[in-house]
Amino acid sequence: MPDEVVTAGPATLPDGLADRVATFRDRPLVVEELTGGLTNRNYKVTVGDDAYVVRVAGAGSGALAIDRDDEYRNSVVAAESGVGAPVVEYLPDESVLVIGFLEGRTYTDADFQLPGVLDRVADACRRLHGGGRFVNDFDMFEIQAGYLRHVLDHGYRLPDDYLDHADQVARIRAAMAVRAAPTVACNNDLLAGNFIDDGDRIHLIDYEYAGNNDACFELGNIGSECHLDDDQLGYLVDAYFGRHLVHKVARARLHGLMSQYGWTLWASIQDGASDIDFDFWTWGLEKYERAVATFRGSDLDRLIDEVQRAD
Repeated sequence: MPDEVVTAGPATLPDGLADRVATFRDRPLVVEELTGGLTNRNYKVTVGDDAYVVRVAGAGSGALAIDRDDEYRNSVVAAESGVGAPVVEYLPDESVLVIGFLEGRTYTDADFQLPGVLDRVADACRRLHGGGRFVNDFDMFEIQAGYLRHVLDHGYRLPDDYLDHADQVARIRAAMAVRAAPTVACNNDLLAGNFIDDGDRIHLIDYEYAGNNDACFELGNIGSECHLDDDQLGYLVDAYFGRHLVHKVARARLHGLMSQYGWTLWASIQDGASDIDFDFWTWGLEKYERAVATFRGSDLDRLIDEVQRAD
């Protein structure tokens, strides 16, 4: 078991599910619920010497721009690249995904401070991005706009000055379009808990938000989710590209800003609609406050200039 995976103790799969998963049918199972899922119920199921993770989708995930069929297909692509967990079975009518349980250590933010980790993270990202393309695209500018419509339509609460930054978002989007980057297969949600280190290589899990995207979004989002400082994010970008590229570092930092701004709305939707016992509002405000610090900081104009320039 990964060092940081926490189980909620012995459990049972939802009614009748064990009989509907062919891998489990008529076999003795040991089931433990895994904690920490914010859009799924996750179970570790041990069958003899083999272990699996069963992901049961939560209600309302469509409002979060999650397509479970795309998640399944992209998980298969990620497994074929050698980065994702093997896909064992998928029940589309029930949005249930069964994958192999990866032995290793699940990262926390503190692991990204250890020597050599950022180089290995860059290597894992290159392996995913260099594999097959995913079946859909992901663009945080579009996701953010869709989330915002949903929040406003449903009257969910929003930070008071959230809309004040619309002009800056438009500036950032236009600047990034000047040197548009090719898209690659990205996970798009690489918080620390989605890195599994087996001692030899790092695996990347959880493809709910996967889609073809700018590699710098992946890097910038890692920086945001794993709380890297600007120098650490710059090092990660340099390690990924194999050299220092000012416009790529600027691109990753701006994508990190947009991930914070966009995922704030994800939290607003979850705060208004989810029945999961989690403080989504506080989680989202932490991201929003970091985004506002960049919107109002002295670096924004420089980053917008640098992202448009060749090195």
